[in-house]
Amino acid sequence: MNQYVLDFEKPIRELEARIAELREHSKPADAFTAKEIKKLEAQVVRLRAQIYAKLTRWQRVQLARHPNRPYTLDYIERMIADFIELHGDRFFGDDPAIVAGIGRLEQQPVVVIGHQKARETKEKLRRNFGMPHPEGYRKALRLMKLAARFKRPVICLIDTPGAYPGIGAEERGQAEAIARNLFEMAHLPTPIIVAVIGEGASGGALGIGVGDRILMMENTWYSVITPEGCAAILYRDAANAPQAAEAMRVTPDDLLKMGIIDKIIKEPPGGAHAHPDAAAQLLKQALLQELASLRRISATQLVKQRIEKFNRMGVYLE
Repeated sequence: MNQYVLDFEKPIRELEARIAELREHSKPADAFTAKEIKKLEAQVVRLRAQIYAKLTRWQRVQLARHPNRPYTLDYIERMIADFIELHGDRFFGDDPAIVAGIGRLEQQPVVVIGHQKARETKEKLRRNFGMPHPEGYRKALRLMKLAARFKRPVICLIDTPGAYPGIGAEERGQAEAIARNLFEMAHLPTPIIVAVIGEGASGGALGIGVGDRILMMENTWYSVITPEGCAAILYRDAANAPQAAEAMRVTPDDLLKMGIIDKIIKEPPGGAHAHPDAAAQLLKQALLQELASLRRISATQLVKQRIEKFNRMGVYLE
Protein backbone atom coordinates (compact mmCIF):
# COMPACT_ATOMS: atom_id res chain seq x y z
CA MET A 1 0.00 0.00 0.00
CA ASN A 2 1.14 3.55 -0.66
CA GLN A 3 2.07 5.84 2.22
CA TYR A 4 -0.84 8.26 1.80
CA VAL A 5 -0.81 10.72 4.71
CA LEU A 6 -3.54 13.18 5.70
CA ASP A 7 -2.50 16.65 6.87
CA PHE A 8 -3.40 16.06 10.51
CA GLU A 9 -1.45 12.78 10.50
CA LYS A 10 1.83 14.40 9.39
CA PRO A 11 3.21 15.15 12.90
CA ILE A 12 2.76 11.46 13.78
CA ARG A 13 4.42 10.29 10.57
CA GLU A 14 7.36 12.65 11.12
CA LEU A 15 8.01 11.16 14.55
CA GLU A 16 7.67 7.63 13.18
CA ALA A 17 10.15 8.46 10.40
CA ARG A 18 12.59 9.77 13.03
CA ILE A 19 12.25 6.51 15.00
CA ALA A 20 12.86 4.45 11.86
CA GLU A 21 15.95 6.52 11.06
CA LEU A 22 17.37 6.05 14.55
CA ARG A 23 16.78 2.29 14.38
CA GLU A 24 18.46 2.05 11.00
CA HIS A 25 21.64 3.84 12.09
CA SER A 26 21.95 2.66 15.70
CA LYS A 27 24.05 -0.23 16.94
CA PRO A 28 22.48 -3.04 19.03
CA ALA A 29 24.46 -2.05 22.14
CA ASP A 30 23.72 1.70 21.86
CA ALA A 31 21.86 2.34 25.12
CA PHE A 32 21.49 6.09 24.53
CA THR A 33 19.76 5.62 21.15
CA ALA A 34 17.53 2.88 22.57
CA LYS A 35 16.43 5.27 25.32
CA GLU A 36 15.76 8.02 22.76
CA ILE A 37 13.68 5.63 20.61
CA LYS A 38 11.62 4.59 23.62
CA LYS A 39 11.00 8.24 24.47
CA LEU A 40 9.90 9.03 20.90
CA GLU A 41 7.60 5.98 20.81
CA ALA A 42 5.86 7.20 23.96
CA GLN A 43 5.54 10.62 22.34
CA VAL A 44 3.93 9.05 19.26
CA VAL A 45 1.35 7.28 21.43
CA ARG A 46 0.49 10.52 23.26
CA LEU A 47 0.34 12.59 20.08
CA ARG A 48 -1.83 10.05 18.28
CA ALA A 49 -4.26 9.96 21.22
CA GLN A 50 -4.42 13.77 21.30
CA ILE A 51 -5.02 14.14 17.56
CA TYR A 52 -7.61 11.37 17.21
CA ALA A 53 -9.51 12.52 20.29
CA LYS A 54 -10.20 15.91 18.67
CA LEU A 55 -11.01 15.02 15.07
CA THR A 56 -13.47 17.28 13.27
CA ARG A 57 -16.33 15.82 11.29
CA TRP A 58 -14.51 16.64 8.05
CA GLN A 59 -11.38 14.85 9.25
CA ARG A 60 -13.47 11.75 9.93
CA VAL A 61 -14.82 12.01 6.37
CA GLN A 62 -11.22 12.10 5.14
CA LEU A 63 -10.35 9.03 7.21
CA ALA A 64 -13.36 7.17 5.82
CA ARG A 65 -11.96 7.82 2.32
CA HIS A 66 -8.35 6.91 3.14
CA PRO A 67 -7.04 4.71 0.26
CA ASN A 68 -5.35 2.32 2.71
CA ARG A 69 -8.54 1.77 4.66
CA PRO A 70 -9.82 -1.84 4.51
CA TYR A 71 -12.52 -2.44 1.92
CA THR A 72 -15.21 -5.14 1.90
CA LEU A 73 -12.98 -7.85 0.40
CA ASP A 74 -10.22 -6.99 2.89
CA TYR A 75 -12.63 -7.61 5.76
CA ILE A 76 -14.03 -10.75 4.15
CA GLU A 77 -10.52 -12.16 3.79
CA ARG A 78 -9.86 -11.56 7.49
CA MET A 79 -13.27 -12.50 8.93
CA ILE A 80 -15.15 -14.93 6.69
CA ALA A 81 -14.03 -18.54 6.24
CA ASP A 82 -14.74 -20.49 3.02
CA PHE A 83 -16.14 -17.42 1.27
CA ILE A 84 -17.66 -18.11 -2.16
CA GLU A 85 -18.53 -15.06 -4.23
CA LEU A 86 -21.69 -15.30 -6.33
CA HIS A 87 -22.22 -13.16 -9.42
CA GLY A 88 -24.99 -11.67 -11.49
CA ASP A 89 -28.56 -10.49 -10.94
CA ARG A 90 -30.14 -13.03 -13.37
CA PHE A 91 -31.66 -10.10 -15.30
CA PHE A 92 -28.88 -8.04 -16.88
CA GLY A 93 -25.40 -8.87 -15.65
CA ASP A 94 -22.89 -8.63 -12.82
CA ASP A 95 -21.81 -5.48 -11.00
CA PRO A 96 -18.28 -5.57 -9.52
CA ALA A 97 -19.11 -2.51 -7.38
CA ILE A 98 -21.05 -4.86 -5.09
CA VAL A 99 -19.52 -8.08 -3.75
CA ALA A 100 -21.90 -10.79 -2.54
CA GLY A 101 -21.41 -14.35 -1.42
CA ILE A 102 -21.69 -17.04 1.24
CA GLY A 103 -19.28 -18.11 3.96
CA ARG A 104 -18.88 -18.68 7.68
CA LEU A 105 -18.37 -16.17 10.47
CA GLU A 106 -16.72 -18.44 13.03
CA GLN A 107 -19.02 -21.46 12.64
CA GLN A 108 -22.11 -19.44 11.69
CA PRO A 109 -23.11 -19.67 7.98
CA VAL A 110 -23.78 -16.15 6.68
CA VAL A 111 -24.44 -14.21 3.49
CA VAL A 112 -22.11 -11.21 3.09
CA ILE A 113 -22.89 -8.27 0.81
CA GLY A 114 -20.82 -5.10 0.48
CA HIS A 115 -19.71 -2.22 -1.70
CA GLN A 116 -16.22 -2.73 -3.11
CA LYS A 117 -13.79 0.06 -3.94
CA ALA A 118 -10.26 -0.41 -5.29
CA ARG A 119 -6.77 1.09 -5.06
CA GLU A 120 -5.25 0.62 -8.54
CA THR A 121 -6.57 2.68 -11.47
CA LYS A 122 -7.62 -0.29 -13.63
CA GLU A 123 -9.41 -1.94 -10.72
CA LYS A 124 -11.04 1.35 -9.70
CA LEU A 125 -12.58 1.56 -13.16
CA ARG A 126 -13.74 -2.06 -13.03
CA ARG A 127 -15.33 -1.51 -9.62
CA ASN A 128 -16.72 1.87 -10.77
CA PHE A 129 -15.18 3.53 -7.69
CA GLY A 130 -17.58 1.60 -5.47
CA MET A 131 -20.68 3.15 -7.11
CA PRO A 132 -23.22 0.39 -7.86
CA HIS A 133 -25.46 0.01 -10.89
CA PRO A 134 -29.03 -1.38 -10.64
CA GLU A 135 -27.77 -4.92 -11.30
CA GLY A 136 -25.60 -4.62 -8.20
CA TYR A 137 -28.62 -3.98 -6.01
CA ARG A 138 -30.57 -6.74 -7.74
CA LYS A 139 -27.67 -9.14 -7.19
CA ALA A 140 -27.69 -8.15 -3.52
CA LEU A 141 -31.43 -8.79 -3.30
CA ARG A 142 -31.04 -12.19 -4.97
CA LEU A 143 -28.52 -13.17 -2.30
CA MET A 144 -30.74 -11.82 0.49
CA LYS A 145 -33.64 -13.97 -0.68
CA LEU A 146 -31.28 -16.93 -0.83
CA ALA A 147 -30.28 -16.17 2.76
CA ALA A 148 -33.92 -16.09 3.87
CA ARG A 149 -34.64 -19.40 2.13
CA PHE A 150 -31.79 -21.14 3.95
CA LYS A 151 -32.26 -19.16 7.21
CA ARG A 152 -28.82 -17.54 7.05
CA PRO A 153 -28.14 -14.11 8.58
CA VAL A 154 -27.19 -11.30 6.21
CA ILE A 155 -24.19 -9.02 6.84
CA CYS A 156 -24.04 -5.82 4.76
CA LEU A 157 -20.85 -3.75 4.64
CA ILE A 158 -21.42 -0.17 3.44
CA ASP A 159 -18.70 1.86 1.72
CA THR A 160 -19.82 3.93 -1.25
CA PRO A 161 -19.82 7.57 -2.42
CA GLY A 162 -23.29 6.85 -3.82
CA ALA A 163 -25.14 4.83 -6.46
CA TYR A 164 -23.91 5.44 -10.02
CA PRO A 165 -25.91 8.34 -11.55
CA GLY A 166 -25.17 7.55 -15.21
CA ILE A 167 -27.72 7.39 -18.02
CA GLY A 168 -27.41 3.61 -18.40
CA ALA A 169 -28.05 3.07 -14.70
CA GLU A 170 -31.15 5.26 -14.85
CA GLU A 171 -32.38 3.47 -17.98
CA ARG A 172 -32.06 0.12 -16.19
CA GLY A 173 -34.05 1.35 -13.19
CA GLN A 174 -31.62 2.57 -10.55
CA ALA A 175 -34.31 4.21 -8.40
CA GLU A 176 -36.62 1.18 -8.63
CA ALA A 177 -33.80 -1.22 -7.73
CA ILE A 178 -32.92 0.72 -4.58
CA ALA A 179 -36.58 1.20 -3.60
CA ARG A 180 -37.24 -2.51 -4.11
CA ASN A 181 -34.34 -3.38 -1.82
CA LEU A 182 -35.66 -1.07 0.89
CA PHE A 183 -39.05 -2.78 0.76
CA GLU A 184 -37.71 -6.33 0.58
CA MET A 185 -35.08 -5.82 3.30
CA ALA A 186 -37.73 -4.41 5.64
CA HIS A 187 -39.66 -7.69 5.33
CA LEU A 188 -36.80 -10.19 5.02
CA PRO A 189 -37.43 -13.01 7.59
CA THR A 190 -33.82 -13.44 8.65
CA PRO A 191 -31.41 -11.33 10.76
CA ILE A 192 -29.71 -8.42 8.95
CA ILE A 193 -26.69 -6.61 10.38
CA VAL A 194 -25.46 -3.49 8.57
CA ALA A 195 -22.00 -2.05 9.23
CA VAL A 196 -20.69 1.19 7.74
CA ILE A 197 -16.97 0.54 7.14
CA GLY A 198 -16.15 3.69 5.16
CA GLU A 199 -18.40 6.10 3.30
CA GLY A 200 -22.17 5.84 3.57
CA ALA A 201 -23.61 8.19 0.98
CA SER A 202 -27.19 8.61 -0.17
CA GLY A 203 -29.44 5.88 -1.55
CA GLY A 204 -26.32 4.11 -2.75
CA ALA A 205 -25.65 3.18 0.87
CA LEU A 206 -29.26 2.77 1.93
CA GLY A 207 -29.87 0.28 -0.90
CA ILE A 208 -28.20 -2.36 1.30
CA GLY A 209 -28.66 -0.44 4.55
CA VAL A 210 -31.94 -1.65 6.11
CA GLY A 211 -31.21 -3.94 9.03
CA ASP A 212 -32.00 -5.07 12.57
CA ARG A 213 -28.73 -3.57 13.80
CA ILE A 214 -26.92 -0.62 12.21
CA LEU A 215 -23.26 -0.37 13.23
CA MET A 216 -20.60 2.17 12.25
CA MET A 217 -16.86 1.97 12.47
CA GLU A 218 -15.48 4.89 14.46
CA ASN A 219 -13.98 6.87 11.55
CA THR A 220 -16.80 6.68 9.02
CA TRP A 221 -19.73 8.83 7.89
CA TYR A 222 -23.32 8.24 6.83
CA SER A 223 -25.66 10.78 5.23
CA VAL A 224 -28.20 11.47 2.52
CA ILE A 225 -25.58 13.35 0.46
CA THR A 226 -21.81 13.88 0.41
CA PRO A 227 -20.47 16.99 2.19
CA GLU A 228 -19.27 18.27 -1.21
CA GLY A 229 -22.74 17.80 -2.72
CA CYS A 230 -24.38 19.55 0.21
CA ALA A 231 -21.88 22.43 0.03
CA ALA A 232 -22.49 22.86 -3.71
CA ILE A 233 -26.25 23.16 -3.08
CA LEU A 234 -26.30 25.22 0.12
CA TYR A 235 -23.15 27.32 -0.21
CA ARG A 236 -22.78 27.29 -4.00
CA ASP A 237 -19.23 25.99 -3.56
CA ALA A 238 -18.07 22.39 -2.98
CA ALA A 239 -14.93 23.80 -1.31
CA ASN A 240 -17.14 24.47 1.72
CA ALA A 241 -17.43 20.72 2.34
CA PRO A 242 -15.81 20.94 5.82
CA GLN A 243 -18.45 23.48 6.87
CA ALA A 244 -21.21 21.31 5.37
CA ALA A 245 -19.95 18.21 7.21
CA GLU A 246 -20.25 20.07 10.52
CA ALA A 247 -23.79 21.23 9.73
CA MET A 248 -24.91 17.79 8.47
CA ARG A 249 -23.70 15.89 11.57
CA VAL A 250 -22.51 12.86 9.63
CA THR A 251 -20.30 11.08 12.19
CA PRO A 252 -21.13 7.96 14.24
CA ASP A 253 -21.43 9.99 17.46
CA ASP A 254 -24.03 12.25 15.83
CA LEU A 255 -26.04 9.39 14.39
CA LEU A 256 -25.99 7.40 17.62
CA LYS A 257 -27.45 10.39 19.48
CA MET A 258 -30.17 10.75 16.82
CA GLY A 259 -31.09 7.07 17.04
CA ILE A 260 -30.12 6.31 13.43
CA ILE A 261 -27.50 3.71 14.38
CA ASP A 262 -27.23 1.25 17.25
CA LYS A 263 -23.52 0.95 17.97
CA ILE A 264 -20.10 2.48 17.26
CA ILE A 265 -17.22 0.06 16.68
CA LYS A 266 -13.99 1.51 18.04
CA GLU A 267 -11.02 1.43 15.69
CA PRO A 268 -7.39 0.68 16.62
CA PRO A 269 -5.22 3.69 17.60
CA GLY A 270 -4.43 5.56 14.39
CA GLY A 271 -7.48 4.25 12.52
CA ALA A 272 -8.44 1.15 10.54
CA HIS A 273 -6.08 2.12 7.71
CA ALA A 274 -3.10 1.88 10.07
CA HIS A 275 -4.08 -1.49 11.57
CA PRO A 276 -6.42 -3.40 9.21
CA ASP A 277 -6.00 -6.76 10.97
CA ALA A 278 -6.94 -5.30 14.34
CA ALA A 279 -9.86 -3.39 12.78
CA ALA A 280 -11.18 -6.63 11.25
CA GLN A 281 -11.04 -8.36 14.61
CA LEU A 282 -12.98 -5.53 16.27
CA LEU A 283 -15.63 -5.63 13.53
CA LYS A 284 -15.82 -9.42 13.74
CA GLN A 285 -16.40 -9.38 17.50
CA ALA A 286 -19.15 -6.75 17.13
CA LEU A 287 -20.89 -8.83 14.43
CA LEU A 288 -20.70 -11.99 16.53
CA GLN A 289 -22.21 -10.20 19.53
CA GLU A 290 -25.11 -8.85 17.47
CA LEU A 291 -25.73 -12.20 15.78
CA ALA A 292 -25.90 -13.93 19.16
CA SER A 293 -28.65 -11.56 20.33
CA LEU A 294 -30.61 -11.64 17.05
CA ARG A 295 -30.64 -15.46 16.87
CA ARG A 296 -32.88 -15.50 19.94
CA ILE A 297 -35.63 -13.51 18.16
CA SER A 298 -38.21 -15.19 15.92
CA ALA A 299 -38.39 -14.23 12.24
CA THR A 300 -41.85 -12.68 12.70
CA GLN A 301 -40.68 -10.57 15.62
CA LEU A 302 -37.49 -9.55 13.76
CA VAL A 303 -39.50 -8.09 10.89
CA LYS A 304 -41.90 -6.33 13.27
CA GLN A 305 -39.07 -4.76 15.27
CA ARG A 306 -37.16 -3.79 12.12
CA ILE A 307 -40.13 -1.90 10.66
CA GLU A 308 -40.78 -0.20 14.01
CA LYS A 309 -37.10 0.75 14.24
CA PHE A 310 -37.15 2.64 10.93
CA ASN A 311 -40.59 4.14 11.63
CA ARG A 312 -39.08 5.85 14.68
CA MET A 313 -36.55 7.72 12.52
CA GLY A 314 -37.55 11.22 11.53
CA VAL A 315 -41.05 12.69 11.21
CA TYR A 316 -43.62 11.80 8.59
CA LEU A 317 -47.36 12.16 7.91
CA GLU A 318 -49.59 9.64 6.14
